[in-house]
Amino acid sequence: MIIATYTDIGSRPINEDTVKYVKNKDGSLCVVVADGLGGHGGGDHASKITADTICEGWNGSKDGGVLEELIQKAHKKVVARQVKTCMMKSTVTALWLTKDHATWAHAGDTRIYHFIDGKLVFQTKDHSASQIAVTLGQIKPSQIRFSEDRSKVLKAVGQEGTLTPEVGEEDLVPGKHAFLLCTDGFWEYVLENEMEADLREACGPKDWLARMLRRLMKQIPPDNDNNTAAAVWMDV
Repeated sequence: MIIATYTDIGSRPINEDTVKYVKNKDGSLCVVVADGLGGHGGGDHASKITADTICEGWNGSKDGGVLEELIQKAHKKVVARQVKTCMMKSTVTALWLTKDHATWAHAGDTRIYHFIDGKLVFQTKDHSASQIAVTLGQIKPSQIRFSEDRSKVLKAVGQEGTLTPEVGEEDLVPGKHAFLLCTDGFWEYVLENEMEADLREACGPKDWLARMLRRLMKQIPPDNDNNTAAAVWMDV
């Protein structure tokens, strides 16, 4: 199991993204990518609290219920830090991997992509107004990237009330598996077919990220957002 990560401030004054991972001696892995929501203040603190809480609370478990509890614990911590002038919030996506099992959870529009033998087989659905528009048939999935409602996130750590993240898990079939966790500042500018194309040409997760980043740098506008990703390769 090999992992590579990066985070970039973009053109913003501070980087509100956080990426963190923990790897156990048995090879199992916990990786978290969180994106502090701009406009609420303290997004950098919210994303760091979220990533730290999940990584520090993980004990090698692959139980989705435990992951959900850790995200809810992070939610309570962030809410406790909020004041009227700083209503900090963060998206989150977390992935736990053992030698033959994947457990994941997310809230917001930070995504997980799963590829097997170079083909995309699964991606999380955003908790956003534009994803609802796709569900209702008002826009196509490809139009999410340019939807005027894309930044309207419907679930986040630090939101008002309780938080119920979306949780999933599966036994991994034999093959070459690749996982990509990334914030919207990344996936907005790298299309899914481009992720696949770069995956087929890459010699490892670091090279895969580098290839996708070259695409991103050609596409981003002058006022681009923070952008962050983690890539994991493993053979089952």
